[in-house]
Amino acid sequence: MGGPGTPVAGRCRSTRGSPAGGLKHVAGDQALQFFYGGTFDPVHNGHMAIARAACDELGSTMRLMPAADPPHRDPPGADAFHRARMLDLAVAGEPGLVVDRRELQRQGRSYTIDTLRELRLEFGPSQPLALLIGADSLLGLPTWREWRTLFGLAHFVVAPRPGSPVDTGLPPELAEALAGRWTGSPETLRHAPAGHLYLLNQPLQPESASEVRRRISAGEAWQGLVPGPVAGYILAHGLYSQPGPVVSPV
Repeated sequence: MGGPGTPVAGRCRSTRGSPAGGLKHVAGDQALQFFYGGTFDPVHNGHMAIARAACDELGSTMRLMPAADPPHRDPPGADAFHRARMLDLAVAGEPGLVVDRRELQRQGRSYTIDTLRELRLEFGPSQPLALLIGADSLLGLPTWREWRTLFGLAHFVVAPRPGSPVDTGLPPELAEALAGRWTGSPETLRHAPAGHLYLLNQPLQPESASEVRRRISAGEAWQGLVPGPVAGYILAHGLYSQPGPVVSPV
């Protein structure tokens, strides 16, 4: 990948299916380009656990994309420079995890539809692309800009979250849009450029960025919720020491 998202090549820790590492590919497979977007404000152990699990389960390098100005929440507690640097520290030495800064280069608000269109232009119409989201985000998909168009641009890999079932009680318009898209095989994602949904076996973790920020502001114990180098960076730069707005727990 070139431009602002240029990563260092990596390989997931899993070696299932092939002596060379990763999942065994069959005829017609293409390398899956796999992305995980968010504010990462700050990146915490829950983010890292789900990124590692998704990387291992799908056998694809995971590109973590810090958002510049998310449309669905208040401005982040740390600026883009600090959030991206904390991600750099978190993924250092982590096989298969890299930081992609493309959204930080875009002016104005950052919408998923814009990111996926940019990725599709970069990789071409036949390249399999996948975006990792939480089950709660999937349930809120009808509130996203041009949400029905997203399925034509990428696959969705969904991380389960307690209290957010994806198979019952869906709004009718969402249930209709998801019908026939679910697959239980990672290989299916490599045989089509977009349009499928895959449910991870690894649930989202209980840690949340809002809880990390709250604990720092309140002077409570928090270092165990984030990777060690990230904790050191937060302390060195005095981040989150003042109470901030209450925002979504991601």
